[in-house]
Amino acid sequence: MKHLICLSDWSGQEIQETLKLAEKLKYESKNGIRHNHLLKNKTLGLIFAKSSTRTRVSFEVGMYQLGGNSMFLSSSDIQLGRGETVSDTAKTLSRYIDGIMIRTYKHSDVVDFSQYGTIPVINGLTDSQHPCQILADLQTIKEYKGKLQGIKLAYVGDGNNVANSLLIGCAKVGMHISVATPKNYECDEFSVRHAKEAAVQTNASVLITNDPYEAVKDADVIYTDTWVSMGMEAEKEKRIESFMPYQVNDKLMKIAKSNAIFMHCLPAYRGFEVSAGVIDGPQSAVFDEAENRLHAQKAVLVKLLG
Repeated sequence: MKHLICLSDWSGQEIQETLKLAEKLKYESKNGIRHNHLLKNKTLGLIFAKSSTRTRVSFEVGMYQLGGNSMFLSSSDIQLGRGETVSDTAKTLSRYIDGIMIRTYKHSDVVDFSQYGTIPVINGLTDSQHPCQILADLQTIKEYKGKLQGIKLAYVGDGNNVANSLLIGCAKVGMHISVATPKNYECDEFSVRHAKEAAVQTNASVLITNDPYEAVKDADVIYTDTWVSMGMEAEKEKRIESFMPYQVNDKLMKIAKSNAIFMHCLPAYRGFEVSAGVIDGPQSAVFDEAENRLHAQKAVLVKLLG
C-alpha cells in the first residue's frame, strides 16, 4: 500500500509517472473523455483541521470526475477534534472508506494515520510538507518549459512547508533549486538533507542562501508564498518587517531569465510577498498552477486508490 506523506518517500520515477498520468488525464478531460470509471464506488474521506479553498474543491471535484465519492470531515465535527486518538480514528475510518486526505497542523498526525490505518493516506498539507501542491507545480513547470531536468527554480520568502516540499520534489526530478530566506526562517534540515541527497543522483543543484538576488539569478521559475501561514498570525508584524526585502517584484524578476515564469500556491497577498504587477502580469502562471491541483491530485488518487 502506498501513501503520499512526503515526496522523500517517492522515487523520482514515481513522481515522473504520476506527472505523466496527470498530463494524460488533463488532456483527455479537456477533450471530452470521461474518467468516471477509474474510481467507481470508491470513497475518499477529507479531514480538515485547516481551512482550504483549492485543496477541498480540487479533491472533491477530482473524486467526482473519477466516479468516486468524497466525504468532508471537519476536525470539529468528528471525534478526533474531541479527544479521540489518531490511532482509533484511523482504524475506524479504515473500515468505512477507501482512502483519506488530511490537511492539518502536525505532520506526525498524518504519519500516525498511515501507520495505524489500513488505507492509503494523502497529505493535503501539514506544517512541514505540502506534496500535493508540488506535484501540481511540477506539472505546471513542465507545461511552460517543456521539461523539468535542468530547469532552475528560485524560491524566495519563508522556508515553510511549500519550500520544504519544493526542495525535495525539484531535486528528485533533476531541477536546480535555490531557496532564499531571511535568517532564522530557513527550511528544515530534513528537507534540505533529502534534497541534497536526491540532487546527487539527478545531477541537480541545491542552493540555500539569505540573498534573494543570488537565488533568482538566471532562474527559469520564481516562486513565493505567504509570509504568515495559518497559525502564525501573532507573528504577523515581525514577519512583515523581516520579509519585505524578499518581496517578488519587477526589480527581482529582472534578475531571472527574461522568459521566467512566476508561481505562487495561493492565497496571495499583493503588496507583501509579491507585487500586483508581477502576480497579475504576463509572466504569472498562478492560475494554471491552481488548476493543476485538480489534475495532479486526480493522478495521485488513481495511483493510490485505483
